Amino acid sequence: MRRISDAGLMNRRPRYYAVRLSLVGIAFAAGWAAFVLVGDSWWTLMIAAFMAVTCAQVALVMHDVAHRQVFRLRRPTQIVGRLAGNAGIGLAYGWWQDKHTRHHANPNHEELDPDVAPDILLWSQRQARASRGLPRLIGRAQAFLFVPLLMLEGLNLHVAGARSLKNRSVKHRGLEGALLFGHFAAYLAALFAVLPTDKAFAFLAVHQALFGLYMGCIFAPNHKGMPTLTGDDRPDYLRRQVLTSRNVRGGMLTDLALGGLNYQIEHHLFPSMPTPNLRHAQVIVRDYCSEIDVPYHETGLISSYSEALKHLHHVGAPLRNADRHRDAG
Repeated sequence: MRRISDAGLMNRRPRYYAVRLSLVGIAFAAGWAAFVLVGDSWWTLMIAAFMAVTCAQVALVMHDVAHRQVFRLRRPTQIVGRLAGNAGIGLAYGWWQDKHTRHHANPNHEELDPDVAPDILLWSQRQARASRGLPRLIGRAQAFLFVPLLMLEGLNLHVAGARSLKNRSVKHRGLEGALLFGHFAAYLAALFAVLPTDKAFAFLAVHQALFGLYMGCIFAPNHKGMPTLTGDDRPDYLRRQVLTSRNVRGGMLTDLALGGLNYQIEHHLFPSMPTPNLRHAQVIVRDYCSEIDVPYHETGLISSYSEALKHLHHVGAPLRNADRHRDAG
């Protein structure tokens, strides 16, 4: 922290975020304007694909806002977070922030990190052996089903956010719900007002499937396939963040596509560090990890997906072995 602070890397970057938020906002508005102008045409599916990418970029902006990278004060952070998330793309800000905060506190901890809970997919052989129902059924071939399942992730995010409104621990539930369901109503009204029924459903399917796929491709390389923790296995803060995270090498296009989350190790160590500073922090963090003999894992984008898929296939081995033993018996 001393080295990072001395380098000025925790300083705010207001001009960067002014430009980034403006460009993402312009792209979002331009996409919906193009949707109206193209109208009743199958070319509208190209707009759906463009809007999938744009909505994911809005989600990345919401992520940075929630981490206090943009605003120091809570009030503007919550206002922009809810406008971008709930109203803009139908992603519940309060639910996501709570979930993401717990993930950051204990990444890849099977009991404490909601991102590795055995909901649909399984993340360790321990979870596989204890699985029942749908996760057990899917777990056998989850590496092959992973990409198709990501196409449902957009829908899952919308539904999970809406369901969270039943939880009294969610702050400002009335406001969250009004913005969230206002988005759903406006979104569906726009689709069926501009497009005939067949094209409206096609736009909905393409937009949400590609949005989910893109979101999954942004977040999957970060921790999937890295070591998982259980029980009291909680190393110190630095090791807890570094050993469970993976960086992805690449240039400006990778930074843009992944929203800076390709510097996952640095982001987990310094969550409030502005995104454009992460690449500079990497040099310091990597050298420091080398000094104290802490493994620092970095790979290419394709290799990161390969590692994640190999891990998912390895996790399903106990289920496939159980099937073979049952068939043999």
